[in-house]
Amino acid sequence: MEFKSLKNIESSFRQIRTFGIVFLCLCAAVAVFSIVKSYRFAEAQRQKIYVLDEGKSLMLALSQDLSQNRPVEAREHIKRFHELFFTLSPDRAAIESNIKRALFLVDRSAFAYFQDMQEKGYYNRIVSGNINQRIEVDSVVCDFERYPYRATTYARQMIVRESNITERSLITRCDLINSVRSDNNPQGFIMERFEILENRDLRTLTR
Repeated sequence: MEFKSLKNIESSFRQIRTFGIVFLCLCAAVAVFSIVKSYRFAEAQRQKIYVLDEGKSLMLALSQDLSQNRPVEAREHIKRFHELFFTLSPDRAAIESNIKRALFLVDRSAFAYFQDMQEKGYYNRIVSGNINQRIEVDSVVCDFERYPYRATTYARQMIVRESNITERSLITRCDLINSVRSDNNPQGFIMERFEILENRDLRTLTR
């Protein structure tokens, strides 16, 4: 009878120990689950931006991952460079201002083109001939599968004279690298190895 009592005590102890281990495992699982959920909740909250509208109402705006917008920013960076570099008016100060702003977006490869055109008197002819030149970017094709990103731009130049309008085909190519964002470079890219692949007349319309 005494042996049976000891055996019951031992089995009860084993049961209590088993229940204790199971309870500790459950507590650990609940703790880990709570920590993971709390971390995810905190990450989700960090993606939210609260905007105060003139001190009256609190609006919620969701922030996005910067990498989602990089292709759009890359195309906008290239388009902006072409607009500044190739859009010219018969005003020397305006030409110099646009070229200066464009050179913030590119390395010295574009500066070599600028120097070459300047030495050939291209800008002087724009001013003296009262010529307006504008550019229309048709498309920018970027390869984001490898870095630095390779980009090809297809555009049309419209050279407006008093007597006629000349339409030219412009195709350029460059490599894009990531850079620091600034007031002069809001997209945070730098164009490298810029080159003009094609720049030829398509047609001339008499005014």
